[in-house]
Amino acid sequence: MVSFIRADGNWVGERPMTRRSLATALAGGYAVAAFSVDAEPITTDTVGILTETVDIQTADRKIPGFLARPAAPSKAKGGKHPVVFVNSEIFGVHEWVKDICRRLAKAGYVALAPDLFVRAGDPSKTTDFKVIMDIVKAQPEPQVLGDTTASLKFLAAQPYADMKRLGVTGFCWGGGATWRCCETFPEFKAGVAWYGPLKAGAYPRKAPIEAVAELKAPVLGLYGALDKGIPQKDVEDMRAALAAAGRKDEIIVYPNADHGFLADYRASFNADAAKDGWARMLAFFKKNGVA
Repeated sequence: MVSFIRADGNWVGERPMTRRSLATALAGGYAVAAFSVDAEPITTDTVGILTETVDIQTADRKIPGFLARPAAPSKAKGGKHPVVFVNSEIFGVHEWVKDICRRLAKAGYVALAPDLFVRAGDPSKTTDFKVIMDIVKAQPEPQVLGDTTASLKFLAAQPYADMKRLGVTGFCWGGGATWRCCETFPEFKAGVAWYGPLKAGAYPRKAPIEAVAELKAPVLGLYGALDKGIPQKDVEDMRAALAAAGRKDEIIVYPNADHGFLADYRASFNADAAKDGWARMLAFFKKNGVA
């Protein structure tokens, strides 16, 4: 069981980092650009699960990915477990994203988070937001989708992964990527997008709202009403676009939550919204055959 309670703190970016706070963030593997100096991030143990860094062969090179899964074979479905593909936030596959994978493994899933930014650098190692955005912007959508295809091929070759029960989730940049995954890949049975951009913006990809008619799987969108980067008009416009397309996807807005409300290493963490959103995600996956 995951606990969503920790002390609130300030964003590193809101005041100069001390040597101690920087060392703490680096040692813990958290994204230093967003690490809250007073944070107490959730750490999920590895009892009953297996974790490893894997190599995924893509069209041009191998990319690393963090994988977590239950240690014991499933008691049903031929010993295989359902799968969740994890799209990271803009800070890459840092410790928090790895912990999300461990939490999913504890819930019975095979969780894989590929490093989709590796060709341009490691955004978790810098406090310079321009450098981070340059890394993220250097990933054209065809490359990201190609790496996703390669990751799904990797998962399909694993004897413990049931690709007939495949879901996708993601956060921030990865939330938008989750919408695009469900608009692109018929393999996904359901997606859960955490505060993902819905309209055209800084990232070199098609806006999710522009491809609603192409959705191949139901999506649950989880958003914060206080999110200045994703205004409520964007959310309402997405709801309208979904309705116009005859879709029954769900979008939940938490009135007291900001962007990044699941990220317990940030000051924007909202324990109530995080707990509810996590429960909704697992229920949504189960409802749509990803369990």
